[in-house]
Amino acid sequence: MSGFRSLMQALSAQCLATRQAVEPPHMVDLDGRAVEVRLRPSAAARQLSMRLDPRDGAVLLTLPKGATPAQGLAFVCSKADWLRARLAALPPRHLFAPGQRLPLLGVEHRLEHRPEARGGVWAEAGVIHVSGQADFFARRVTDWLKRQARNEITRLAEPMAAALAHSAGARPLRGIAIKDTQTRWGSCSSRGDLAFSWRLVLAPPEVLQYVVAHEVAHLAEMNHSPRFWRLVRKLSPEAPALRAWLKRHGAELHRYG
Repeated sequence: MSGFRSLMQALSAQCLATRQAVEPPHMVDLDGRAVEVRLRPSAAARQLSMRLDPRDGAVLLTLPKGATPAQGLAFVCSKADWLRARLAALPPRHLFAPGQRLPLLGVEHRLEHRPEARGGVWAEAGVIHVSGQADFFARRVTDWLKRQARNEITRLAEPMAAALAHSAGARPLRGIAIKDTQTRWGSCSSRGDLAFSWRLVLAPPEVLQYVVAHEVAHLAEMNHSPRFWRLVRKLSPEAPALRAWLKRHGAELHRYG
């Protein structure tokens, strides 16, 4: 009966589940707008929950054990007002296309297609030049930004980790991975592996430095204790303000590409 009531709420909210098969993609129609729903089964979850992927506005729906895709979609539809508000609050999308602009280390650059050039991708005087065929333009920009992120993060992380090498219990830096994470800007494993979102290369350099400092500090302190935050501030003195910048502007970085 509860599933029936949820479906009735969905219909009254003008949100219709348009695909309820077990196989993806799962979609809901919200006021004529098709919204993708990505199902995430979880044995640990106790109830249905949802959030938006800030990159593309898809719904990330956590399904507890025993819940069906149909029940999950009905739950999304029952939260139509919440979904409308969150979608409306998303910053505009910025696709990687000729003429578009993006912030490289916080400095605005314009994308320019140079099909006749042989230099790959390079930045010069506020312009990011992209050679090659038009079909591969966006992918080449993304790959280049990931390389820039790796270079910048490695340049910062290695000396920071060396500075902590003599701290009691500090683990050595094993490696750095560049990813496209949805909710975390960085992470540190118990083995000493660091991972970062490539989108940090779009942020001002001091913000990037703060996130690197945060994860490097976890090599010595796998917690968020006062000692941990003292280490972060030692590596990034303006950490509180930079953390606040990410909270205010982080969603914008996810809307590029």
